Amino acid sequence: MYKLKNYTEDMVDAALDEILQKDNEVCKCEKCIIDIKALALNSLPSRYVVTEIGEVLKKAENFYRQSEVDIMAAILGAVAKVKEKPQH
Repeated sequence: MYKLKNYTEDMVDAALDEILQKDNEVCKCEKCIIDIKALALNSLPSRYVVTEIGEVLKKAENFYRQSEVDIMAAILGAVAKVKEKPQH
């Protein structure tokens, strides 16, 4: 079975979890987290691939290494915006 996957979203999820664990000043309510994720994803290119289920994690690890700086910068920018004006 094949699956369409946006690796950018997976990588933002993983990096966002890491950042939220370290940043005690950002609100961690569901609305703020979704806002951060949406802002970050809107500033990053989508990376859709077709893959067999089970290969997703392996390919995602390779993609993450290549785009880690861009992903972290997008998330940190989104965190700063949400901290400044939370919408909850």
